[in-house]
Amino acid sequence: MDKLRIDKWLWAARFYKTRSLATDEISKNRVQVNGQDAKPSREVKPGDTVTVRNGPVVRTVQVLALSNLRGPAPVAQALYAETPDSLAARTLAAEQRRLAPEPAHAQTQGRPTKRDRRQLQGLQADPPGWDDRWSASI
Repeated sequence: MDKLRIDKWLWAARFYKTRSLATDEISKNRVQVNGQDAKPSREVKPGDTVTVRNGPVVRTVQVLALSNLRGPAPVAQALYAETPDSLAARTLAAEQRRLAPEPAHAQTQGRPTKRDRRQLQGLQADPPGWDDRWSASI
């Protein structure tokens, strides 16, 4: 086998859990082969460069081998080699995400927490009770 569909290869290399997920991501132009947007039927061969964008993570890999069977992870990792630039960019992005402040701590407005709600109710003069409500029996 000298060529294989890109969706099958991405599934076999364990970039995506199912072939249909791989096809969907390829259709959304999140996968490029040799710098060009790919279609699910695009064929790859050893030596091709594949760029996969999965959320904020962008991986650029070199195709080393082809397999149309999904095997264990060590076998799948032997199908490709990640480029040094891609590996450095991924580690840098992971470090920046780790050092970034927690978004919830920066939030000053929004929905009050349970503690905030209790403090607000404590500040009210008279919380409404049973006597303050309208009733049909009065």
